[in-house]
Amino acid sequence: MTTDVVVPPDVARLRRRARLLAATSVGYNLVEAVVAVTAGLVAGSIALVGFGLDSVVEVSSGLVVLWQLSHALPETRERTALRLMALGFFALAAFVGVESVRALVGGSEPDASTVGIVLAAVSLVVMPFLSWAQRRTGRALGSNAVVADGTQTLLCTYLSAVLLGGLLLNATLGWSWADPLAGLVIAAVAVREGLQAWRGEGCCGPVAAGVPAHGETGGAGGAGGAGGAGGCRGGCACCSGHG
Repeated sequence: MTTDVVVPPDVARLRRRARLLAATSVGYNLVEAVVAVTAGLVAGSIALVGFGLDSVVEVSSGLVVLWQLSHALPETRERTALRLMALGFFALAAFVGVESVRALVGGSEPDASTVGIVLAAVSLVVMPFLSWAQRRTGRALGSNAVVADGTQTLLCTYLSAVLLGGLLLNATLGWSWADPLAGLVIAAVAVREGLQAWRGEGCCGPVAAGVPAHGETGGAGGAGGAGGAGGCRGGCACCSGHG
């Protein structure tokens, strides 16, 4: 005998929003990856190629979220989704770190890339809004995986800034070492975020439907509730409103 899962309207709405944001991220990053890798190969820019491969990691992150949210009880896939997210962070950190060191040691001097500059500028405008929406939705759902996907998008924003600065400095002043140096900082941040995702830190687990969150007197946990954090319980990092 099976029992249908009753999902509160607010939770269903947040899940639909999370799926839409993940699909938007996948679509944008697919285009970004193709443009960045192509422009990077033409200009001989390690930074641009690395940026494009980072977009591939972003695509995998979005697909993981879509896979998780396709289940009737997404929280049952939370741990696996987080581990997959963590592996994405580690892969990103390893590639950016290794390529940054190679660029610094090798002293490579890529050609100026107008396409790369425009792409980095567009991403620097688009990604912060997408990341904010993803993390806000993830906190409302109490979903570490959705928050982690938004954090990866935020890292892409940092990489966009690094890439834009590096390409501009290389094009105007010939400072080819600028972006790989900053890339090492990004790699360190990616390692930290990967460790948090692997351990399940950074946000509370989702509250089961019909179970009041901390400080609530009723209603469905996972959307709305005390502190405005939805599925978060008291004392959770994601309830603190950071980011």
